[in-house]
Amino acid sequence: MLQPALARKDDRQKPANIAAKSFDATQQANGVIHYKGNVLLTQGTLKATGALATAYLDADNSVTRVVITGTPAHIEQLDDSGNLMQGDATAIDYDNVKQVAVLTGNASVKQKGRGEAQGDKLTYNTQTSQMTGESSGDGMVHMTFQPKPKPATPAASSSTPAATSPAPAQSSPAPAQEQP
Repeated sequence: MLQPALARKDDRQKPANIAAKSFDATQQANGVIHYKGNVLLTQGTLKATGALATAYLDADNSVTRVVITGTPAHIEQLDDSGNLMQGDATAIDYDNVKQVAVLTGNASVKQKGRGEAQGDKLTYNTQTSQMTGESSGDGMVHMTFQPKPKPATPAASSSTPAATSPAPAQSSPAPAQEQP
């Protein structure tokens, strides 16, 4: 089963940076900013890319939600254990308040060393690690689980130790006795 992979907790305390070829924004509370062309959003270990992004702001001009589209839109982030989570979809809708990412359109989420999920829509809560998936029509949701790594065992030595006792002599089987 996919193990919990909570988003790195200190990422939310870091500045969010967005780069793009162009943007269109309003300088008012509850505004919307549209970014176009090679969009790159970073915040700590969080990285999201796509062709277009729309950022929604609250009354204090803080980002509450970002919708990224592309072919594909991509998101990745390390968890507190250093494990990488990667997601791809036609659209990624990240609610910064609820900390929920909704990936739609040929969506896939991979957690390094843990497994992956694929479907038309995958919803991932970065705080609780709860994930749901669905597919429409005759489509199916697919999951792959990676086995838990076994502890390493010491390698057997291929050379014979220098000081060994002589091996006991092999005895031949006793000849079969004939019966009269």
